[in-house]
Amino acid sequence: MYHTKRIAIILPDTLQSSGLQSILTEYFAPVETNCFSTYESFMATGGDIFDYYFTLSETFVLNVDFFLPRKSKTVILSDCPLCGASQSAYTNLLTVRAPLETLIEQIQQLFENDVTNLGTGEGNKELSAREVEVLQLVVKGTINKEIADKLNISLNTVLSHRKNITAKLGIKTVSGLIFYAIMHGIISAEDIDL
Repeated sequence: MYHTKRIAIILPDTLQSSGLQSILTEYFAPVETNCFSTYESFMATGGDIFDYYFTLSETFVLNVDFFLPRKSKTVILSDCPLCGASQSAYTNLLTVRAPLETLIEQIQQLFENDVTNLGTGEGNKELSAREVEVLQLVVKGTINKEIADKLNISLNTVLSHRKNITAKLGIKTVSGLIFYAIMHGIISAEDIDL
């Protein structure tokens, strides 16, 4: 059903590489990750055989000729906690000091943006039955892990549904989703814990 994503992790820090590899394997299967401590060792594989590239800004800048044409599939790891808020249109930033759930959401967004770009036309504005269930739980303040447990789906699937809901409705905030859900009869105002 899904094709295995081939991911190159180009980081000199073994601990960062292993942690990122663990997150990708656990939450985004099926993936095949390869870790490289240097850009040179990465290029020895041919380089172009990967679907995504995770690296540092220094590596990106020093090898801009390779990464720039692949900017939509390149993720730059940032140590700056404020950098994720000012994300550039030309790069995908992953804030390494962010909580795990934030990291997962940032990676999920990268993968879904790539899938969205392959599609044709605008997304369907109508929510599926499962998306409505997820929306009901989101507006009630349920966290992603609890949604996954309640609906017996993976955390990755919950994140996909949330991304699809946001894309279809064009609403990015929980407060906006609450308003939408009340206005469309998906939940009543009494269902919300304020």
